Amino acid sequence: MKYQALLLLPLMLVAACTSPPVAPPPAPEPKREKPVAQPKAEPKVTQSYAATADAYKREIARHISQNNLAFIYTERPQALLRAVIVLKFSISADGKLLQKEIVRTNRDKGAEATALTSIANAAPFPRPAIQLVQNGKIDLTETWLFNNDGRFQLRTIALPQIDE
Repeated sequence: MKYQALLLLPLMLVAACTSPPVAPPPAPEPKREKPVAQPKAEPKVTQSYAATADAYKREIARHISQNNLAFIYTERPQALLRAVIVLKFSISADGKLLQKEIVRTNRDKGAEATALTSIANAAPFPRPAIQLVQNGKIDLTETWLFNNDGRFQLRTIALPQIDE
């Protein structure tokens, strides 16, 4: 038995010194093409059926609010507002924002920037009815009513202010 153990010992040493079987190299990764940036889909421009300038102005106020939900407050405006910003803007017959300008401000730069940004974010607008268009555009004026937290409502569709 000792003789068999002596014979097995060298075999065991040789077996221990051999390397394990080599795994095949991993398959090369397929070439990946860089993703191609897809053009942004143009927002769909709808047709307004508002027959009067006031009705179109209400539609535009709702449109601006719906496109800036993070900046809108839904409760009644506080008694003493942080800022009141009035913008005059023009919308083309095909719903594009042509021009915007501040016509009244209390010099609150943050509120001014929010008002200007919110109207730009809402473009394009519903196309005005043809009878409302003069010289290829309609001119509107809207008032942004800002609470202390920086959110706003538009005067055209705002709730009544809280009494003092």
